[in-house]
Amino acid sequence: CKDKGLSKKILSFHRIRIPKFLISSRKWPLRVLHGMKYPAFIKPLGLEASEGIAQMSFVENEEDALERIKFIHTSLEQDAIIEEYIEGREIYIGVMGNGGRPQVLPPRELFFEEVPEGEPKFATFKAKWDEEYRKRWGIKNKNAAALDPVVLRRANEMCKKIYRIFEMKGYARIDLRIKPDGEVVFIEANPNPSIERDGDFARSAEKLGLSYDRLMEKVIALADQ
Repeated sequence: CKDKGLSKKILSFHRIRIPKFLISSRKWPLRVLHGMKYPAFIKPLGLEASEGIAQMSFVENEEDALERIKFIHTSLEQDAIIEEYIEGREIYIGVMGNGGRPQVLPPRELFFEEVPEGEPKFATFKAKWDEEYRKRWGIKNKNAAALDPVVLRRANEMCKKIYRIFEMKGYARIDLRIKPDGEVVFIEANPNPSIERDGDFARSAEKLGLSYDRLMEKVIALADQ
C-alpha cells in the first residue's frame, strides 16, 4: 500500500478503476512522458500525509511535469508517480475488520469552500496541516455531502474489495475521487491512517454511533485476533 504505483498495478489487475499513471525513478528518470494526458498530477511515490504535494503538483503540460519530477527526485530524493488528474469530489472511507467481511464507515469528504469554481481542488501538504491556510481557503474535513445511493454502494463495495485484496487487518482508510458522472476512482489505500479523536476515521465511527473510547476498544480487539 505504501508504494503508490505497485498498489495501482495490483488493483488494475483486479479491474478496479485507477488513474492512468507513469513512474519516474531517481535512478532512471523519465525524459519524455509518453501517452500522458493533461492535466496531470505528480507526487512522491512512497511518502505519506501529502508530503511533497503542493500547488505545483498539478501540471498542464509536459514541460511543467518534468520540472516537478526533477524537484521530487533532487529535493525530496524520492521516485515520482505521474497520474492523470481526476476531477471530482475527494472522499475518504474508513474500513474495519479482519478476514473476508470488513465493515465500511460513513464517508468523509474534503471541502474547499473558498477555492474559486473551476480551480483544481486537492489535498496539498498545507491543505492538510496548515491551519491558517485551511481557514483562508475554507478547507474542511466533514461528513460527506449526499451521495447517490448507487454511487455510495459502488464506493463501499470497491473499498471492501480493496481491503480484502491487500489483506488489510484492523482498520484502514481508502481515498477515492468521485467524478461528476458518478464514476468512482481509487487514489490511495492507507493501512495505518490517523486515528486521533478529531480525525476523519474517528468522526466516521462517531456518525455510526461508536464513541471514541468504544472505537479504540474495537481496534485493540481486532489487533489481538
